[in-house]
Amino acid sequence: ACLLVGQPTLRPRIKLGTFAALDQRITLRYAMTGMTGTETADYIAHHLKLAGRSDTLFSDDATALIHQVSRGLPRAINNLAVQALVAAYAGNKTIVDESSARAAVAEVSAE
Repeated sequence: ACLLVGQPTLRPRIKLGTFAALDQRITLRYAMTGMTGTETADYIAHHLKLAGRSDTLFSDDATALIHQVSRGLPRAINNLAVQALVAAYAGNKTIVDESSARAAVAEVSAE
């Protein structure tokens, strides 16, 4: 048994010539959908806990905006959350508020 994990672009690539035999042997395929708003908040809180923070660091508005813009996709959540933390730090804030999250959205969108 083998578990193959990849980006959505992996599926069409596997169907091409060299990998056609592998494609024929795949018995189950699953595409991950985005997390819900609650799952996004829990995901951020879990990562903060792993980093040693158990207090509330992201406001509900900031988390909601990060969820909306990221569509609940983990990599996008990570990128926005990190940039929001940077924006909050740069603004001498003790909590990531909606304005810090908006600054993160602008920064990530500009990249």
